[in-house]
Amino acid sequence: MTHFKQFIFILIILALAPRVWAQTPPLDSISTGIFAIIHVGVIPMEGEELLPDHTVIINKGQIVSIGPAEKTKVPAGAQVIDGKGRYLIPGLAEMHAHIPVAKDGDDELVRETMMLYLANGVTTIRGMLGDPYHLQLKRQVARGEILGPRIYTASPSLNGQTVQSIDQARDKVAKYKTEGYDFLKIHPGLSLEVFDEVALQAKRLKIPFAGHVPALVGINHAIDAGYASVDHLDGYVEGLAPRVSKANIDAAGFFGFNFTDDVDTDRIPPLAAKTKAGRVWVVPTQSLLERTLSPRSADEMLNEPEMKYISSALRYQWRLGKQQLMEAEGYSPDKYQRYIALRQKILRGLNRSKVGLLLGSDSPQIMNVPGFSIHREMRALADAGLPPYAILKSGTINPAIFFNEEAAYGSIRTGRSADLVLLDANPLENVDHAQRIAGVMLRGSWLPKGYIDAQLAAIAAKYE
Repeated sequence: MTHFKQFIFILIILALAPRVWAQTPPLDSISTGIFAIIHVGVIPMEGEELLPDHTVIINKGQIVSIGPAEKTKVPAGAQVIDGKGRYLIPGLAEMHAHIPVAKDGDDELVRETMMLYLANGVTTIRGMLGDPYHLQLKRQVARGEILGPRIYTASPSLNGQTVQSIDQARDKVAKYKTEGYDFLKIHPGLSLEVFDEVALQAKRLKIPFAGHVPALVGINHAIDAGYASVDHLDGYVEGLAPRVSKANIDAAGFFGFNFTDDVDTDRIPPLAAKTKAGRVWVVPTQSLLERTLSPRSADEMLNEPEMKYISSALRYQWRLGKQQLMEAEGYSPDKYQRYIALRQKILRGLNRSKVGLLLGSDSPQIMNVPGFSIHREMRALADAGLPPYAILKSGTINPAIFFNEEAAYGSIRTGRSADLVLLDANPLENVDHAQRIAGVMLRGSWLPKGYIDAQLAAIAAKYE
């Protein structure tokens, strides 16, 4: 056989052979198996760096290889995802979520909510108001029976109504620990004595506690008591106000709003330093306050694009809630601006002191649509002056560190869970680019943009 004939023969064989080396996953459905994301810019989130033109290999739900594209072999049979001109980040976390409860076995709303998170690149959520159903849901998601982000769940609320004595505090903490909740949820209303017993029993039983700071506890005592995380910056404004006492603490308003003009901002650095020394994490939920207290009308906000994924009943509740806050005594648009500026200054102080920040928006709450609100939170943190890397860190590796799971997820490294978001623009340049999602990988399952868009369209059609 001449060399020319040999060449033609080889071409024919190659043409007829199965193209196992260059399969492309479907554009409109979930796929699983071995994946190669090729020629992508990788943002590992273990340092402020970008690895250009890399290939990432995924198999059995884990990252098995990362390397320069020209040196990384694509396995036979791998499904190839083109990452050229794109960027790969770890999946995001919503660290202040509220998870629906299935009623009478109907989990449609739960599945919709999980999809809204996934559509926005959220692959981990921390539910902040627990219910026995959430323990079941957590197991179902882990087993793959329901498509959803990794779930951590708080206990039912510990507040001034549910826990009114030391004996009740002991019983509730032990009960929730035994039932398997990941941490205790603290709400307002606890007396100092009861709170201290909750903290004591939580430490004894090794179950973290997090959430609000009861008025009679205060931020300084909360830090000393060992909060895992303080959410909403609760207690910080009051902690900066020299004239705040137990006599007037109930006049603080919505997360200290009424004390906006009473604070001493020179107290921010020492309070931030104390937070850092106490190893207390902070979930700012800055966007929640910006949106609920904004002078913008409820009707204007309810016309935002993501509102089509929310029922009319919930939109009605949000309208009433926002109107009530704006009609509260002491509210004014000017004071709102000063309050937001104060919170932004506190955030900058916490960031300068290297306090651990966790990305969380409090969704679904007033005007915060699950998933979409996490991107509004990222924008709010950017408006406060935090750099893009710090913001991305708060939603990727920091949550993993918080849960002592950094060896499992939260970064792009060999052996980590394949929770990934493929973006069409670089989020290190602008955090808004984290919204430009080309696809999401959830523990090794690929959700392409076509599939995500179809799921969102189905949810929107339901609520038309």
